[in-house]
Amino acid sequence: MVSQRCKMMVRDEFDKLGLRYTMIDLGVAELVENMTQQQYDQLKVNLLQSGLELLDDKRSILIEKIKNVITEMIHYTDMLPKTNYSDYISEKLNYDYTYLANIFSEVKGITIQQFIILNKIEKVKELLLYDELNLTEIAYKLHYSSVGHLSNQFKKVTGLSPSFYKKLKQKRNGNLENV
Repeated sequence: MVSQRCKMMVRDEFDKLGLRYTMIDLGVAELVENMTQQQYDQLKVNLLQSGLELLDDKRSILIEKIKNVITEMIHYTDMLPKTNYSDYISEKLNYDYTYLANIFSEVKGITIQQFIILNKIEKVKELLLYDELNLTEIAYKLHYSSVGHLSNQFKKVTGLSPSFYKKLKQKRNGNLENV
């Protein structure tokens, strides 16, 4: 669960099944009492219908927590943390970073760093489309060492330069407005 909407959907499903909870957060829910197997099965089905998944495997839960911390860090905060990402993730989840990195790579097939880069590039795309910040401001906001570094990473991931991507999107949006 990443968004408030997801948390609301989970709360609604818990309420429908009469499950009392003390907390629902990103990828975690604490119940007042244990649920029956029937409630568990129904919750799983209901969440799947909403596009959500009920995780009960500890490794899968930890992977989701890592992904949620990264997504929240990059997409839902105004400024990225001043500490390096490994320290930030480790502190947020109270696990040794090497342990987290090994499990993440083993399960997802990419490193945490690669996942961070993919999320940062998605954020760059979003900021380019909003057209509120220039590339220098975006590089600063997302802690790139330079505009060149951001541009190289963007091109490596998307195959396009940031400026070409922006022009392409503007052209596509312009064509839609003329329809």
